Amino acid sequence: MSSIFTKIVNGEIPAYKVAENDRFLAFLDVNPNAKGHTLCIPKQEVDKIFDLSEDLYLDLMRFSRKVAIALEKTIPCKRIGMSVIGLEVPHTHVHLIPLNEMDEMRFQNKVKLSKEEFEELAENISRNI
Repeated sequence: MSSIFTKIVNGEIPAYKVAENDRFLAFLDVNPNAKGHTLCIPKQEVDKIFDLSEDLYLDLMRFSRKVAIALEKTIPCKRIGMSVIGLEVPHTHVHLIPLNEMDEMRFQNKVKLSKEEFEELAENISRNI
């Protein structure tokens, strides 16, 4: 059965896309820890990050770096945090989270954004890539 992320890749579920190429997709987390919380995924569904081929893993990190740089240009923050946990969705994904405080890396405190705020944010980040 396809993961929710594969359904996003296939266009079956909408997402606030930030960046995309033939192998990777970045989109805003709809339950974000902080404004701008973005997920970077390979389009190929692989459950665990270290099960990716070495080339796909390194290319995912390059793609995530490009997105993180755009995030930092878009969202006022001290730095961009990165986390790979992977327990909630069985599809490799990198969390990029704009940080001003350590608590923003804890997956307990969430921020709420409207559809319009998500759309504007995705567009602004995309412009900085």
